[in-house]
Amino acid sequence: MYLTREEEDMLHGKMGPAVQKSMEILVALGEIYNAERMIPVNSVHMPGSSVVVAGDAGTEFVEEMAGTNVTFKARTTLNPAAIDFERWKELRIPDEYAKRQKKLSLAYKSMGAILSHTCTPYLTGNLPRIGEHVSWGESSAICFVNSIQGARTNREGGPSALASAITGRTPLYGLHLDENRKPRLLVKVSARLSSITDYGALGYYAGRVCKGENPYLTGIPTDASIDQLKMLGAALASSGSVALYHAKDVTPEARWAEEVTAKEGPKQTVELGEAELKKAYEDLSKAQSDEIDVVCIGCPHNSIYEIRDVARNLKSRKVNTNVRLWICTSCSVKSESDRMGYTKVIEQAGGIFMCDTCPVLSPVKEIAKRDGLKTIGTNSAKLAHYAPGQCNLYPHYGMLEKCISATISGRWN
Repeated sequence: MYLTREEEDMLHGKMGPAVQKSMEILVALGEIYNAERMIPVNSVHMPGSSVVVAGDAGTEFVEEMAGTNVTFKARTTLNPAAIDFERWKELRIPDEYAKRQKKLSLAYKSMGAILSHTCTPYLTGNLPRIGEHVSWGESSAICFVNSIQGARTNREGGPSALASAITGRTPLYGLHLDENRKPRLLVKVSARLSSITDYGALGYYAGRVCKGENPYLTGIPTDASIDQLKMLGAALASSGSVALYHAKDVTPEARWAEEVTAKEGPKQTVELGEAELKKAYEDLSKAQSDEIDVVCIGCPHNSIYEIRDVARNLKSRKVNTNVRLWICTSCSVKSESDRMGYTKVIEQAGGIFMCDTCPVLSPVKEIAKRDGLKTIGTNSAKLAHYAPGQCNLYPHYGMLEKCISATISGRWN
């Protein structure tokens, strides 16, 4: 693999041990995938920012790198942590997680990371340009930055993203190349899409068909909101490991994808109508009873518009004393909610904000066991997909209005 003089100096330890170790990781990765060279990156989103994911070994590795006093070359944001840093005691998160998480986050901070702790970094200032090469982790964020922002990243893990942040480099392979961004499947959508949950159900069904292949979707409304497209991508990534999708007249590379599809032909064509959408809703609802213990809104993290809709649905209502309502978002979006008065409405109704974290990346499984929680209601196809395994909670999946009604009545109707 070709390296520039500067990259050779990195690899040979002339810029310190952390840079050397990072370049060794990237060179090994590049050789595995036959990359011809390195490319510069100036944007990193760091997975493995939660100690639940990083574990002791991952945390020690980050601390070891930070101990060399190295500074990140690329602007770097962090994925959700295992705790809400301000309210972890109130949320009764075990002390051991708080102690380990604070150490991990401080190590990242010392190297120059922004302590965003969100899976929606594009809502908090990490906004790469179309065609820009980046190194991002977190499945939903990867799908969003590739598909909606039109930047280019592979599915980075904790070590490779950390190495990119330190060196400002990544190997040129995978989705950084035009050839690997071509659509392989044609998904013809005839189902009527209106709510966020429709887009999530669509993504969940299509993801199981795509199985990691890039789809080209037709029939997606051209006025689809960012939140709807966010949920579509998150579900595609969850059920099918999809890192990039194209949607006719919606995504930035759609015209090129349409030309490729017409010229080369898709490997497979899938029809997705009302019956398939209904099947996805059914498959995502795994709870066996109408009881509800928790309702969670915000996976991926809520935008200010989603929080507004929660507040509107909760106004002058009270959450059932037997139900927990969790609203997950970033601290920056929460501050906007505070100013708009949405936070007050939600908290007066009995809702709880969980910033910096989410059920998938926090010790919710332990909390569920400790508190006897069994079911969760959500409008997130991603959370419904992961809840049984990651949280030991069985999901009810449905629109926001249905979720809020369940928090009031204590039953999923």
